[in-house]
Amino acid sequence: MAKTIEQLLREKGGIRLDIGAGISPQPGFVSMDIQDLPGVDIVQDFNDIPWELPDECCIQAIARHVIEHIPRVMYKPDGTLHWMFIEFMDEVWRVLKPDAQLALVMPYALSPGFYQDPTHVNACNEGTFLYFDPEAQGGLLYQFYKPKPWKIEAMSFAIEGLMEILLRKRALNDRI
Repeated sequence: MAKTIEQLLREKGGIRLDIGAGISPQPGFVSMDIQDLPGVDIVQDFNDIPWELPDECCIQAIARHVIEHIPRVMYKPDGTLHWMFIEFMDEVWRVLKPDAQLALVMPYALSPGFYQDPTHVNACNEGTFLYFDPEAQGGLLYQFYKPKPWKIEAMSFAIEGLMEILLRKRALNDRI
């Protein structure tokens, strides 16, 4: 029998979250996906924020081939404009414990892998995440939207292939 999030939190002090687990959830992780697929522990529309997870309940999070599906902007039913990608990143920040890491994998912007899928709407490149790190380029790009603060720990990309990035949750007082 699968353990509840509350049981995992009590036993382990936090969960490892696989955001967008799809049909291949990572062993040892609590899987979350927008679709009710076999092996998915939490069915969650990533654009429906806040998620049904407690604050700071995750000791680690991964999102493999998810970011490219998050709309950059969206009008909500009440007519308000929302920066959905920033809200998504802020929501991941909310559920992570202080100093926890988020590992992302996605097709590089403008790569054939990005364009082949008709559901890809969010093209990211090596500059995208500079907007989330208050220390990157002296906080110049971060100042535009001032999302929750992240630290870029590692990044690799191939223009014709994938981009991988490792982020660490910064404390709110780490903002510039």
